[in-house]
Amino acid sequence: MDTQNPNVPSHAHTPVTGKKHPNRRHPHAGLVHDNTRHTARFTVIGNHLAQHAELSLLAIGLAVHIQSLPAGARIDIKTLAARFPEGTTRIAAALRELETHGYLRRVRERVPGGRIITRTISCNQPGHGRTDALRPAPGKQTRPPGSKLLPAVPHPAYPAPALLRQATDLLAGLHREDTRLLLSTRDVAHLAPGVAAWLERDVSATAVRHALTADLPPESLHRPAALLAHRLTAQLPPPPFRAPAPRPTAPHRFQTCDGCDRAFRAPAPGHCRDCRSSLPEAA
Repeated sequence: MDTQNPNVPSHAHTPVTGKKHPNRRHPHAGLVHDNTRHTARFTVIGNHLAQHAELSLLAIGLAVHIQSLPAGARIDIKTLAARFPEGTTRIAAALRELETHGYLRRVRERVPGGRIITRTISCNQPGHGRTDALRPAPGKQTRPPGSKLLPAVPHPAYPAPALLRQATDLLAGLHREDTRLLLSTRDVAHLAPGVAAWLERDVSATAVRHALTADLPPESLHRPAALLAHRLTAQLPPPPFRAPAPRPTAPHRFQTCDGCDRAFRAPAPGHCRDCRSSLPEAA
């Protein structure tokens, strides 16, 4: 056969040869590729994703699924949980993994009419994408040319509008604690989900504000938003323990009174309340 595996590098680029080659195995053992060239309905996936050393297998599979979807497809947690057997908790964790490593970005935009929506950007090569992956809505502040992307921040499992508004107000007021923390609208929009993730975990606004503003370096802050993003991620508290709700106790079954044949509820057969009160032992 003269079919070659396109994933195998040519000998000219192989740094080691002979018996020292790390992939050299017994000719009758190990993986064998039976590849057929795709001509329709295929997605190109980089080995940096398929063989990522830090992503979980669920996150890698979810990234492959997302990259195969057409533009405009819904990839919220509930939609993905309805599509796959994994629950919302595992899918939410996998999405956070992809955000941490740059394969997903969430952008909040104000659309005509004043409503704020969240767009999700899928990056097939983190760090190599276009800065204008989405056309900004009117009035949206774009990233200045040459500026660095902010680090990813955690996201709440259920981003309620009221929670995000509280997070936005908290960030917008940080400059009152330290004038160096005067943030732009773009920075606040990026950091707000991270603050909301803290608030969702029963952390008070005062505690979040203290975590972001305490022990700041004395020198000037070159990128205050990047410092806040790091703190929101590195110091994220664990979810609060919630005791399971007590299971409701089933009502007692109907019994027939041994004295008057009246039906009454009790754990075992016997006498109803009226008959028990007239028994000699009751007197």
